[in-house]
Amino acid sequence: MKSLLTTAKSFVTNLLLWSSFIAGLVASTASGAVLDGTAKTAATFTGIAVSLLTGSRIAKKPRIKAFLSKRSTLWFLFLFNGGVAAFCYLSMDGVKGIATAVGMGLVSLGAAGGLLTARRAPVVKRTAQKPWA
Repeated sequence: MKSLLTTAKSFVTNLLLWSSFIAGLVASTASGAVLDGTAKTAATFTGIAVSLLTGSRIAKKPRIKAFLSKRSTLWFLFLFNGGVAAFCYLSMDGVKGIATAVGMGLVSLGAAGGLLTARRAPVVKRTAQKPWA
């Protein structure tokens, strides 16, 4: 059983991690409404970096990792992000459309890679142990 101190430390760590992730997302998307010029660019790129770093830490947690490795989740990520990439490429003009399509396409390809590696993984069959063996 976990001690109260360990539980509190885990809670605070998770709270800070998720708060940083959400703050990074907000800074990267909403900085244009508040800031202008160089400050806007700096806030956007800082928010992207913070959300990427904290998001990768969150993805390593056992429950999140198990969810992201499920075949149904990988299929959803592959199809949804591939569709969004195609839509953005066809509907948005210029560099923004291409950059968005490339980013979403990379996520889609990552999910496809997860599907392929899960398919190639050997299935280990467990045999029942005999009590006298």
